[in-house]
Amino acid sequence: MKSILVPIEKHDLVTSMLDCATRLAGMFSGTVEGVALRLPQISVVGPDPVVTVTFPRAEQEDLEILASSRRIFDAYFATEAAMSPLAGQRPRHHWRAIDPVDDAALGSLARVYDVTVVGRPQGGTAGPRMTTLEAVLFESGRPLLIAPPVPPRSLGERIVISWNCSTESARTVAYAMPLLLKAREVAVLTVEGAVSPGPSGKELADCLAVHGIEARELTVLAGGRKPGAAILEEAQRLGADLLVKGAYTQSRLRQMIFGGATSHILSSTELPVLMAH
Repeated sequence: MKSILVPIEKHDLVTSMLDCATRLAGMFSGTVEGVALRLPQISVVGPDPVVTVTFPRAEQEDLEILASSRRIFDAYFATEAAMSPLAGQRPRHHWRAIDPVDDAALGSLARVYDVTVVGRPQGGTAGPRMTTLEAVLFESGRPLLIAPPVPPRSLGERIVISWNCSTESARTVAYAMPLLLKAREVAVLTVEGAVSPGPSGKELADCLAVHGIEARELTVLAGGRKPGAAILEEAQRLGADLLVKGAYTQSRLRQMIFGGATSHILSSTELPVLMAH
């Protein structure tokens, strides 16, 4: 995980995002690369005959977004907060000098990075957007690291894998292998009754052991909790500083209507989450 992309815009979670990226870069001697992010262009669809009109952003507005984002990025790396806790120095960082990108363009750009760091989605447009997260999740073919509202004190020392036996979980574990190999503690957590047909948590732990990763297997009862709440509560109880979770085993539409573990975690997590679909 040497190439780390961070979309920069002005909101309260940008420091946590950069902290997570910096910690990740310190672990792998990587580079944090910033890019300016802007809101999607506004489109209006008219009635019959159907006409779509898109209102492009003014060049001056893009220049202001670019300048503001660059200032945020440079100011962060000028502070002591950017010091790697491992190496005691600032990790390599680079500003990608291109026009501001929207969510769709970010999802495409993320394909050539090892991981993209985004913030936990907030309501409205004042903070990180769900559309940004989902663009990277579904369009990049790469994992993303979700930063919590408060910058973490550590990252990847104690990892909990949320295992529901699904393809999405298997893919996310594969992406997480560099982190799992460096972790001091790894736990494979399964919530009983919230699984797909597939290999058990014990079988995953056995697979990890082949790679030299000693993982504790733990199956818990939901106990009246929603699966997402159970996962977060158990991860907190285990002292996790990173959750590895496959995203949207159920469809997004179903989760919007009925709820689901991914939706709950995206709205409530207080620890960093590595996700892939």
